[in-house]
Amino acid sequence: MNSVPAYPGIHLQTQPCNGSKHRPLRSTRGGPSHVGIIGAGLAGLRCADALLQKGVRVTILEARDRIGGRICQGDIGGASVDLGPNWIHGTANNPIVNISKQTSTVTRSWESPQTVIDSSGQPLDAVTTARLSDFMWTTIDKALEYSQNHAATIPPDLSLFDYFREEVEKTAFTQPEKEACLELSKLWGSYIANLFVASTYKNILHSVAKPALQGAEVHLSDPVVSVEAALRKPDAAHHVTVHTASGQRYMFDEVVATFPLGWLKQNKSAFSPALPARLSKAIDNISYGHLEKIYVRFPDAFWHTESRECQRNSDNGADEADRSTSVPVFTQFLNPTYTDHPPTPFWNQECVSLAALPESCAHPTLLFYLYGSCASQIVHQLSSIPPTSKEYHEILNDFLHPFYSRMPGYSPASASCKPVGFLATKWQLDPWSGNGSYSNFQVGLEEGDRDIEIMREGIGIERGVWFAGEHTAPFVALGTTLGAYWSGELIAEKVYEMLSGKEGQKQGEL
Repeated sequence: MNSVPAYPGIHLQTQPCNGSKHRPLRSTRGGPSHVGIIGAGLAGLRCADALLQKGVRVTILEARDRIGGRICQGDIGGASVDLGPNWIHGTANNPIVNISKQTSTVTRSWESPQTVIDSSGQPLDAVTTARLSDFMWTTIDKALEYSQNHAATIPPDLSLFDYFREEVEKTAFTQPEKEACLELSKLWGSYIANLFVASTYKNILHSVAKPALQGAEVHLSDPVVSVEAALRKPDAAHHVTVHTASGQRYMFDEVVATFPLGWLKQNKSAFSPALPARLSKAIDNISYGHLEKIYVRFPDAFWHTESRECQRNSDNGADEADRSTSVPVFTQFLNPTYTDHPPTPFWNQECVSLAALPESCAHPTLLFYLYGSCASQIVHQLSSIPPTSKEYHEILNDFLHPFYSRMPGYSPASASCKPVGFLATKWQLDPWSGNGSYSNFQVGLEEGDRDIEIMREGIGIERGVWFAGEHTAPFVALGTTLGAYWSGELIAEKVYEMLSGKEGQKQGEL
């Protein structure tokens, strides 16, 4: 998935205009049109930029004390790391890639084979790992093609895992290899990520935010608690009323709500009148993930010990890409029987070596991705523990030690193998992120494509409330920063059409 399809009507301009060339639109209430945007994440910021370029007055209301939404950074051992997204998905026709280049953001793609630790804690040999990886790639491609061609007839209770199970039985793999394949399939999402953002999303966010911060009115630390939007009436002034936790009351001509899907699930009562039944159902139908991360820092990248000769060659002039492909980057731990965990079919782990990043960004840190019940258990354990406490360190070390101790070069007697710092996300405890990470499709979903379209349509035409965010993006970009960015841009175009009367003309012609 290196290429992202181009979509008609999506403008890839990322530089702010030096003043709008558009004549300000007039509100039905008198005065210039005024759009309220709820949320200062990528979707809201990009939407604001696009509307400002059209000459629209914009006010942004943000619950947090900062911009960026789920894009933010933390510190571990003096290194800045992303607590939200780490990756840019898709490299062609992708404005996020363009912005990364414009802002000198350091990114990295890897072609090195991953290391796989089997259920007993032993590494699979390189030949077997390569064979299983090739099978995974081939099966993923086949599954995507099959779903595109047979979407209407695939039973709702048939999962991607079921498809993998059918395909693996057609192979000549040994039984242990088949079992390893199925375990690898539980982490298939790692196979489609393209660019790791080595120097963090900080500069990308600043670039996207600059036009909004310069041209819009921005209110931080004031959560929206209610949105009142009656049906539009012909030839009558229309407005949307927004109330915030501080008691402020705003009246807008149109509102773009970028609430995360998890927040919408919990706060549908914030909308008055109630959301239409089909929209409410769509919000319920699409699942919201529980992805969390743990960064663990060491005095030295002991797992790269065997590759230090290659590093010395790199220091003597070898190509940086050659060095990065010679060291272990991805490690996956399959169905671990060597550590205690609750009875669950999913306790697999995967980690990325940040020591394999370009030299300017590299540090001796492993980044572990946690999912599902595993992520929930860790977040629950850390919920009231200060990150600087000894207990915080002990909880995370007890959890991760069975895994990092199986990395190459590990020695319990070596000081290089003893963690000096931990940093864990707790998105499930964050109400402004919707107590989760991003949208996804779960087994049993019957009309997922239509559900996304329903959320994308929102109640803008009828009531003046439009929805944006990664959960309303074009399907190819759901759950990504690209999806959030695109959704803000697409909704800005629809809002502008409504303000200029074009959308109303379209509806009248139907």
